[in-house]
Amino acid sequence: MRTALRRLTELLPRRDDLTQMRRDPRRDLLAGLTVAVVALPLALGFGVSSGLGAEAGLATAVVAGALAAVFGGSNLQVSGPTGAMTVVLVPIAHRYGPTGVLGVGLLAGLVIVALALARAGKYMQYMPAPVVEGFTLGIACVIGLQQVPNALGVAKPDAENTVVAAGQALAEFARHPNGTAVALAVAVAAVMLAGARWRPTVPFSILAVIAATAVAQALHLDAAKPIGDLPSGLPAPSLSFLDLGALGALLPSAVAVAALAALESLLSASVADGMTVGQKHDPDRELFGQGLANIAAPLFGGVPATGAIARTAVNVRSGAGSRLAALTHAAILAAIVFAAAPLVSRIPLAALAGVLLATAIRMVEVGSLRAMARATRSDALILVLTAVATLALDLVYAVVIGLAMAGALALRAVSGQARLDQVPLDRGDHSAEEHALLAEHIVAYRLDGPLFFAAAHRFLLELSEVADVRVVVLRMSRVTTMDATGALVLKDAVEKLNRRDIVVMASGIRPGQRQVLDSVGALDLLRPAGREYTTTPEAINAARAHLETAGFLTVVPAQKSHVTVTDEETSRRPS
Repeated sequence: MRTALRRLTELLPRRDDLTQMRRDPRRDLLAGLTVAVVALPLALGFGVSSGLGAEAGLATAVVAGALAAVFGGSNLQVSGPTGAMTVVLVPIAHRYGPTGVLGVGLLAGLVIVALALARAGKYMQYMPAPVVEGFTLGIACVIGLQQVPNALGVAKPDAENTVVAAGQALAEFARHPNGTAVALAVAVAAVMLAGARWRPTVPFSILAVIAATAVAQALHLDAAKPIGDLPSGLPAPSLSFLDLGALGALLPSAVAVAALAALESLLSASVADGMTVGQKHDPDRELFGQGLANIAAPLFGGVPATGAIARTAVNVRSGAGSRLAALTHAAILAAIVFAAAPLVSRIPLAALAGVLLATAIRMVEVGSLRAMARATRSDALILVLTAVATLALDLVYAVVIGLAMAGALALRAVSGQARLDQVPLDRGDHSAEEHALLAEHIVAYRLDGPLFFAAAHRFLLELSEVADVRVVVLRMSRVTTMDATGALVLKDAVEKLNRRDIVVMASGIRPGQRQVLDSVGALDLLRPAGREYTTTPEAINAARAHLETAGFLTVVPAQKSHVTVTDEETSRRPS
């Protein structure tokens, strides 16, 4: 209990956070205003795309944005509804309805808090770059496909798969064309994309949405469907959505949402660190803050949230230096909810679709994709497979498939580094006749690299093919790692050679390898017979003595001398 309380105390806000917020409040307030302007259309759009409505997106941006800013582990992170989370939530909403999404969000928050208490934040850094790039590309494609119905001005099809839904929307549009919606969506997306290249610091998203709304209202464009009525304020917190009997069915989805929220939030915080000097986030605190944010957001009707890379980048570029900027962003959005709900409700859905289409396009970093594709064939394969799995299945399965493929290819690459090379015996001060006799009866093999399950059986096959010799010397000083499978294979190889009356001697066994060899009984085949040696020259001399004793090697006493080998151990010749 004391350990748990101490761990919880480490995750709570600190006095330094307040000190940093007092250093330059004016700059942070301006940065927060800029982020709020950018975040408003995104929050509305992602709320609509999730299936719970624009008000759910605003509630998430306000509640989750504030709590993650206070309790999170980054001074610059901005949290709220994101495209990646929307991709996961759409099938959940289709299967369980809005209450299911809220329940999944609450459970996911609890899982994330547990991850923070377990100090799991540091393990997120091991996500391979091709997997990240692959699911980012897949997410961008899914977000774009999700906007097809609103961009075309047709009703959202009742299909769980995004590709299928987009196809059905196109078919409906062909039957009942809606040029107004298409024009608004294309215009908003074009203004955002062109404006971002011309003046990156100007919030063209909100300007384009305001212009589209004004045009739709002025021209009375009935085909431009608005968002609809929004509540003038946040609803009172409630647990009425929670069905205790359905928690078991929701848990797998909650774990998937928690994994995505943790991954995307830590990735966003790392991006923020890379854009600044002297800033470094605490991954476990960041998980704790995101967990609390996801517990609270569903109570106010919000969807699960994560750290938002795009909004965090805007925050950093706007000069933010503390958590005050993210708090200001949440406060301004709250003010909009209370004061401007009637105006926000008039925004055409097609305009929000244009915002998200432009966002999806800007998510795709062509340079990064090109570099990843050119790196290695394995990286290109992982990237493409993850992106396709995101489209065909869902994001969680895509990440699992990408990780599995990356792990398999990495094992293949590492196992390929293991080598079993025959090395010649040095002539040294032996006569040509004596050296020829030694070479006829003794063979030395050098083991290089890792000897583990992925490479062990190939090693056994090569070693078992040894023929026409009396002694095999295994030089193991260059073995980098060994697992139980490698030790068992080595033991099996020694036993097979012994049954063929071939004596096996080993040299250079490291202390870390000795333990695993001893655990499977491999050392028992060497130690009692005195066939384990510190250096290779000692093993060669022992092999020579064995051959003389067995009568395979006869040398005039005056010619006897020590045998050396051509490697790094030749400098350690025994006296």
